[in-house]
Amino acid sequence: MNVRHRNRILLALVCCLVLACLALVAPAHRAQEKKAAPASAAQPSPTPQPGQPVDDTTVMVQTDLVTLTVTVTDNYGRFVSGLNKKHFTILDDKEEQVIEHFSDDDAPVTVGVLFDVSGSMSGDKISKARTALSRFIETSHNSDEYFLIGFNSRAQLLLDKTRDGDAVLDKLTYVDTKGQTALYDACYLGVEKVTRGAHQKRAVLLISDGQDNNSRYTFSELRRLLKESDVVVYSIGILGGSDPGSALGMHGQSLLDELSAVSGGKAFFPNTAAEMDEIFERIALELRHQYSIGYRPSNFVNDGKWHKLKVKVTPPRGLPRLFVRSREGYYAITSPRR
Repeated sequence: MNVRHRNRILLALVCCLVLACLALVAPAHRAQEKKAAPASAAQPSPTPQPGQPVDDTTVMVQTDLVTLTVTVTDNYGRFVSGLNKKHFTILDDKEEQVIEHFSDDDAPVTVGVLFDVSGSMSGDKISKARTALSRFIETSHNSDEYFLIGFNSRAQLLLDKTRDGDAVLDKLTYVDTKGQTALYDACYLGVEKVTRGAHQKRAVLLISDGQDNNSRYTFSELRRLLKESDVVVYSIGILGGSDPGSALGMHGQSLLDELSAVSGGKAFFPNTAAEMDEIFERIALELRHQYSIGYRPSNFVNDGKWHKLKVKVTPPRGLPRLFVRSREGYYAITSPRR
């Protein structure tokens, strides 16, 4: 073999070795590049669809949008539907605002059911309340979402995020009434849970005799939370035979009245089982005949100050005077929205 031929063979062998090395190094290099890629190159998370629950990793943005849930009734207490945006006027500290969002749809609601199972609810109080609650669930929207919180000496989440109304009733079938009453704690927990619910319309159904003797939160702290949130509280005072005229009974009624009023809701005190059934059904119907209104306050300043709200309604020609119920105001703090 001459020298030229031998050199060609050696050159071919060297080329084969180089190609083999490159083949081994390339995948490792690509893997290293993949590992070192910046986070911004990752695929974006899918955008949640309307009405879809949002997980805890969703980015929160700040907004100055003020939302109101408004109930309109006539002289006879009947719900008035079919009104338009032009029939409403929003006054923020007496200054008229431009309504940006308006809806009168029969939208589903996230409802927190707060059930008092303390010792003061013994006897037939709790069974009557459970029976009446079934009327509420029967009349509600099929897509309503429920949280169930039972409370005595402490507040406890019994059922989390369900659309099964029967499951709520089943949880209350065998309940022992005992212990003291942490009503403020239960309301606080209820408002926090409902605020994280799937639906924009939110309500709390508080079933109690209105006593509190074991809460960590104070009445003032709870009242502040209700003023900051757009959660409507409906209270059903379950009072015994001697409760209404007693000091405790009157205090309980006053407390339930104030908690409901500050949120734009209402307190009811049924005297009979039939009355209780009617009240629960009425609340369910009210939730289905409400208006949702939103606006951005002109000259908004994030200073934490209280702003008094007034909602006026001008009835269409031919209709008598109408009555409006909504929350009393808000604190000027930009609210986190998903």
